Amino acid sequence: MMNTLVGLDTAKSVFQLHIVDAAGGVTRRKLRRDELIPFFERHPRCRIVMEACGAAHHWGRLLTALGHEVSLIAPEAVKPFVKRGRKNDAADAAAICEAATRPNIKFVPIKTPDQQAILALHTARSLLVKQQTMIVNAARGLASEFGLTAPQGISKMDELKASVEGDDDLPDAARSVLNTLFQQLASLSKQIEALEERIVLHAKTNETARRLATIPGVGPTTSSLLAATIADISVFPSARHFAAWLGLVPRQFSTGGKTRLGRITKAGNTEIRRLLVLGATSMVRRAEHWRSALGQWVRSALGRRPTRLVTVALANKMARIAWALMSHNEIYRPTRNMSAAT
Repeated sequence: MMNTLVGLDTAKSVFQLHIVDAAGGVTRRKLRRDELIPFFERHPRCRIVMEACGAAHHWGRLLTALGHEVSLIAPEAVKPFVKRGRKNDAADAAAICEAATRPNIKFVPIKTPDQQAILALHTARSLLVKQQTMIVNAARGLASEFGLTAPQGISKMDELKASVEGDDDLPDAARSVLNTLFQQLASLSKQIEALEERIVLHAKTNETARRLATIPGVGPTTSSLLAATIADISVFPSARHFAAWLGLVPRQFSTGGKTRLGRITKAGNTEIRRLLVLGATSMVRRAEHWRSALGQWVRSALGRRPTRLVTVALANKMARIAWALMSHNEIYRPTRNMSAAT
């Protein structure tokens, strides 16, 4: 019965099953949430395929514990197989089965509860940082309407707060609103610091994260996120595949044997790509003091290309280095620039 393929479209309450047996016969089932596990407890061992979204990792662990073979497929790999004009849950389950039979389909490893817990820390931190930025912008905008300004940066908000408190001409209603925003900002800052402490602790205790932190421009937040996100680095055959998955490679518009490269694809994990680019930005700014072969490459590229293009190219290199370290269980060892050292 392991030749039986089940396409499972998950949802909040109702699950659609598209079952293809060894003879090619198709059976469709619709189950409620509380009926799913009892159904597969009675069902002979089979191969179950789901989209890697929502609670797919949770269901994958439960169904694997029942003895079934569970695979997860990225949603963008399933979308081309959904029949045009027939977008519904049953059609999605059938498309999942169709996509799973293709020879070049890449499957997503099922994450452990610990990995998902660390990813929850990063998700919460990213959300709070976004809210923090929104509040800072709102406070600046409201204060500027009364002629009160401060230098850019969250660290400069104390100066704006002092200006608000020291302005006797500011109406009480406006002062009250701004103080409410300042209080909310202080609360968010404490919550972000608490999350970052737990992320740094994970980066220090996780072996993979410690190795990744040896890469120039990769800090504890980036290394922790990479270690928690990449459950199995062997899914990527090469460093080039890993960089492409992160969307750090040029988009191609090639035809007739003529290659045309555009901007980066921005595919894959947005947060990892953003952190790598931020880390590369910090390293480009200090390129003059970076005494290694990679630093020499950055300085040479800055003389020929725009700064932002060099930053993204360096982020691409950092992603490839991360793949090498995770694949070979090594740490980053910089190659010295002998001419610069001399």
